[in-house]
Amino acid sequence: MGRIEFAIAFLSILIAVVAPGPSHAQTWTAAERSILRSLWIGSLPQLPKDSSNQVADNTEAAKLGQKLFFDMRFSGNKKIACSSCHKPEKGFADGLPLAQGMGAVPRHTPTIIGTAYSPWFFWDGRKDSQWSQALGPMESPVEHGGTRTEFAKILYSNQAYRKSYEAIFDELRDTTDESRFPNIAAPIDDPQSRAAWDAMKEGDRQIVSRIYSNIGKAIAAYERLIIPGPSRFDQYVEAVLNGDQATQKELFTDDEIGGLRLFIGKGNCIECHNGPLFTNNDFHNTGLTPRTDAPGNSGRAAGVKSVQADEFNCLGPFSDAEDADCGELKFAKLSGAELIGSFKTPTLRNLGKTAPYMHEGQLSTLSAVVDFYNRAPKAKIGRSELKPLRLTETELFRLKRFLMTLDGPLMVPQALMSPPR
Repeated sequence: MGRIEFAIAFLSILIAVVAPGPSHAQTWTAAERSILRSLWIGSLPQLPKDSSNQVADNTEAAKLGQKLFFDMRFSGNKKIACSSCHKPEKGFADGLPLAQGMGAVPRHTPTIIGTAYSPWFFWDGRKDSQWSQALGPMESPVEHGGTRTEFAKILYSNQAYRKSYEAIFDELRDTTDESRFPNIAAPIDDPQSRAAWDAMKEGDRQIVSRIYSNIGKAIAAYERLIIPGPSRFDQYVEAVLNGDQATQKELFTDDEIGGLRLFIGKGNCIECHNGPLFTNNDFHNTGLTPRTDAPGNSGRAAGVKSVQADEFNCLGPFSDAEDADCGELKFAKLSGAELIGSFKTPTLRNLGKTAPYMHEGQLSTLSAVVDFYNRAPKAKIGRSELKPLRLTETELFRLKRFLMTLDGPLMVPQALMSPPR
């Protein structure tokens, strides 16, 4: 054998030893398999009980909630519904950097998929249940732009709505007397609505707010059904747990395997994006530069104060919970430097359908997201928790390839994905 032939043969042996082949790439340690199992959709527990909403698992309430979710009459201009921003075909988000209702909303629309598992809602956690979250946009001037007296009157004047409401809750009180129940009245910033609300008797305000809270509870009963199904990642993990090497090779490329290894290892992604929904439902400062100087940029620092004062929180008069059921609210951290500029960790499931990304839609592509985390720039508000990852271009590519395997169908009957007939 000549020198050239020997060198080629030696190099081939060296490559075979140093570079792991596909079979080696599919090998996972017991500790790694444990992590993969924790991320697997099969580890998603049953829906937690919402003690604050006694109709959370009521089938008829969910049917009513579905109607309300898609009904544009529940808005100031009769052109906005919950589904206007939470579009089923876009992963229950809207594909916009910032949400657009009756005006410009200063936040990116988060998906509602799997939110029934979360103790906090909105990017800053200013609501503590799905039903109280549903109420916020309805009276926001830049979202639905309506008022709770308007909504109560819509329910009462519509025979089908009134019948459904009374079958689920109780008698729907007559709100047609405008001397008691003005057409536009709510405890919001709008001077006209506020003045009309303040002029109402306390008992009448309670009647309207009870109806309003029940609207939110019905919507929440519907939204609880929006649950993610198994993605290609979940199929891969199942093959790993079953020791099925052949199926593993069919499901994941070497780049996707490399990206998964980075996700649970060097990338430190599972520090925040953990569990079957790929979120710890907590709040973190990642150093994102805000689009504006809006007061809401303080994030959780403002959100926790808001939820404490919310009339629709777990401890409030419209909640069905006992005090003992409201531990998240009672023991929430109220202050601390780490709350400033911190926003909720979003789920990574169905990531391919929910671009752009981050709480103000600052990053338009997944490539921009992984690049941002790789650089970890300093925060302009508060202190960022990130540290530079210093991943190579190849590693960034692999990480992105893995993240795209988290897209999957929803465990939702098709009939729930559109307005009911």
